[in-house]
Amino acid sequence: MPYEPPTHTVERSLRATTGAKIVAGVDEVGRGAWAGPVTVCAAVTGLRRPPTGLTDSKLISPKRRAELAEELEGWVTAHALGRASHEEIDDLGMTAALRLAACRALEALPVRPEAVILDGKHDYLGAPWRVRTVIKGDQSCVAVAAASVIAKVRRDKMMAELGIEHADFGFAANAGYPSPVHKAALAERGPTPFHRLTWAYLDALPQWRHLKKARAWAEGNVPEIEGQLGFDF
Repeated sequence: MPYEPPTHTVERSLRATTGAKIVAGVDEVGRGAWAGPVTVCAAVTGLRRPPTGLTDSKLISPKRRAELAEELEGWVTAHALGRASHEEIDDLGMTAALRLAACRALEALPVRPEAVILDGKHDYLGAPWRVRTVIKGDQSCVAVAAASVIAKVRRDKMMAELGIEHADFGFAANAGYPSPVHKAALAERGPTPFHRLTWAYLDALPQWRHLKKARAWAEGNVPEIEGQLGFDF
């Protein structure tokens, strides 16, 4: 399907209304996976014309996405990645883990952003960051789209490497998300050392249910976890 290329409209608005000169786009990947970390990229692009074909990473073929990520890493003014491990996700909950990963990314930038464009409707960053949330920002905002592509390619590569010793799970193809191959391997072999063990998929696996960990965060403050689904057999 044709799509409108991303623009600097939101960044220009932030600059005009807040006086910010350094604006970072932030996007995450791995929120809905059953295994591996959540990865966040923060990218600063300025107002330059982006590479051709830039958009939400999910709309780009794997081959083109890898090519574009390599191009973007040389094109952006600055970028950095932050991760929260599967253990941190289990210990903290997804919202806190996202904030941890995003702060790690932002603080790893060589310059501190004065404003942040965050993909989605929920501000999981909060103070002291000055945040503008944008639904589908990974399609409409240049800096967020760049962060989306870099984060996706980097995490996919890492998951493929983690999956070398767990070939039956197909991490190189599914990046820890619940594909049929992944579900079948879980049912037969149980979770790997990289799986999130507080998640609901274990409820559908009687032989492995004893491995499920209790949530450490307060029941009255359960974070939203996109894609935390059961097997749905």
